[in-house]
Amino acid sequence: MRIGNWSIGCAALALAACSGEAGEAPVAAEEARVEALATDIAVSGEERRILAFGNSLFAGYGLAEAEGYPERLEAALRGQGMNVRVIDAGVSGDTSAAGRQRLAFTLDGLETQPDLVMLELGGNDLIRGLSPEETRANFEAMLGELQSRDIPVLIMGMRAPPNYGPEFQQSFDALYGELAQEYEAQLVPFWLESIYENPSLFQSDRIHPTAPGIDALVADTLDDVQAALPAAE
Repeated sequence: MRIGNWSIGCAALALAACSGEAGEAPVAAEEARVEALATDIAVSGEERRILAFGNSLFAGYGLAEAEGYPERLEAALRGQGMNVRVIDAGVSGDTSAAGRQRLAFTLDGLETQPDLVMLELGGNDLIRGLSPEETRANFEAMLGELQSRDIPVLIMGMRAPPNYGPEFQQSFDALYGELAQEYEAQLVPFWLESIYENPSLFQSDRIHPTAPGIDALVADTLDDVQAALPAAE
């Protein structure tokens, strides 16, 4: 685990709650948009769907529509011949509490249950002042909801900056791995690991990745996503 330049790491973990003014399309509209992203790449097998459920890092804040993480992840998976659709359910500014409130509604709004949910929340909890105990409780509720629907989960872990104090940092950082084990979810321990020390891969706010930063994140996490996605029946 690298410690390195936390002036970048702290900013990347902050996730800009102030960016929440950007409106998000309903999931139904997002599904229609994703369908329009089909390329000429030959894919095979039954279509599988991934729900990318998170905050501005999934919503693609400050990026063109096709440059967000869910969109670039889909392109990478389809580029390998996998018949996969990635549904962008990222909402800028969302805390784990907000995610907890909208998860069931989001799932109920889908025509088909996703084969995998990528759960990417927690960074805005640091800005909003949620305790690690509150974050844990919110994740427990979301993971319990997904478990009750028999939906596999890939948790995209975050990391608290050291200025929050060692006790807070230890409690926050540990909850992702502990919950992944408890709920039998897959885990990326710190999904910004590959870029957080490189300021050139962040926008001017030093919080949100640039398009090349997103591509680096996709490349770094692609194997984790593939491993978490169940094989088509």
